[in-house]
Formats: sequence, structure tokens, C-alpha cells
Amino acid sequence: MIEILNHVALDRAKETGALVAHILQTLKRCSTVGTNLLDIDRWAQAMIAEAGAQSCYVDYAPSFGRGPFGHYICTAVNDAVLHGLPHDYKLADGDLLTLDLAVSMRGIAADSAISFIVGDSKPSESVAMISATERALSAGIAAAGPGARIGDIAHAIGTVLSEAGYPINTEFGGHGIGSTMHQDPHVPNTGRPGRGYKLRPGLLLALEPWVMADTAKLVTDADGWTLRSATGCRTAHSEHTIAITDDGAEILTLPKQA
Repeated sequence: MIEILNHVALDRAKETGALVAHILQTLKRCSTVGTNLLDIDRWAQAMIAEAGAQSCYVDYAPSFGRGPFGHYICTAVNDAVLHGLPHDYKLADGDLLTLDLAVSMRGIAADSAISFIVGDSKPSESVAMISATERALSAGIAAAGPGARIGDIAHAIGTVLSEAGYPINTEFGGHGIGSTMHQDPHVPNTGRPGRGYKLRPGLLLALEPWVMADTAKLVTDADGWTLRSATGCRTAHSEHTIAITDDGAEILTLPKQA
């Protein structure tokens, strides 16, 4: 299903996006050396409830996962990149952590992910990989607008990632979003310009470039959810929910400036 939102729903989407951005930035500040991933999950649960919102994850049970996800945020560390199931692990100095959060409020969902390094150690390869996903996300957003096509976004994202030297996996990518978390159209992280669905004002998209340092192959963790790099290399993931407008694209999950 491809859903086009009216102005009332778009206003709700902005509220949900602002909430997602706020929660992620709060959790980033709280994620320090020694923080347990299960504490991050509990903090997310509390903030979602306090806002009167609902988790898009806790009851989520797609074909590629093992039963309901059962948690409120995805926490992916180092070689984990997608669908990271929170578990009893304390963050160490230099860990590369990705937090991926989707919530629904007043019937409209928003989805965003951030990658960052915990503590004082800043491995240069990890810094570069995070930067590449952020630049690719910016390029994808810049390519989005009324009349553009999904392939234009995919091509813009893929160009940045490829030029940075990263293999690209096309099994998972961006997606439509609205009254539900995952909708059509699928937005791969590489593609050909001028192809695919033509964007219309009112369309919400979650764009999410992600990479693994030296492979495009994923393996599923024993927990049935967490996707890891097949070689054990580090990974990074950046995501925003955007709204297609008459003038271009508006980022709904952009953090407020302090």
C-alpha cells in the first residue's frame, strides 16, 4: 500500500517525528560506557508511554523475525546493523552503537536511526563509516521531491556509499511509512535514476542508508532478530522520516538545535 497523507495527518506526522528525534537524542546522551542495552530499552519504553505514543516494535512480528520483537527500540552494537534485539550487554569504550526507533502517535508513525561511538575512543574507520551513511542520507533527501522517482533517491544514496568504498546490500532499505510503520514503496540503497514510483506531495518515506565495512552479506543472530555482518566487521546506519512537499522534502525526525 502506498499512502498519501492529507494536511491533518501530515501535522500529526510532524509531531511523531519530533518525538522520535527527541527520544533518540535523549538516549544518545544517556548511552555511556557501562550502560546496559536493556536499560536503553526501558528508558525508551518510559518516554514513549509518557508521550502517550505507541511502540511500533514491541508486537512487531514480520516473516523475517522470530515471533514478536518484544522490545521498544533496536540496539545494534559493532557488527550488528539491523533489528538489534536489546539484551544484557554493557557498552564499552569505543563501541559503535546504532539506535533505531519507530513509534506511532495519534495514528501516524515515524522512524529514525542514529549511529555513534560510545566513550572517548573514536576509531577512524568507524567515524568514516558513520559519516558516509549520514552523507548518503543527506544525498537521498536532496534527491526527493514531487515528480522525482524512487530510483533517483536510491541512486543518490548508492553513489555516496559506493564512492566511499562500501559494499551495498539491497535486501533491506528504506520504505514508505504513515498509518503503519512499513509500507510501499521500497527504497533500496542503490538504484537507477528515473525509475520507480513517482513521488507525490503527502508521501512519507523513511530513508535509511546502512553499510557494513567489508561485506554485503548479512547473517541472523541466534536471537532470531539481530542482523550482523557475515565477516564480523563493524556497521553503521542512519535514517530519517521525510515528507514529500510541494517544494521538496521536509525532514520530520530532525533533532531540535540546542
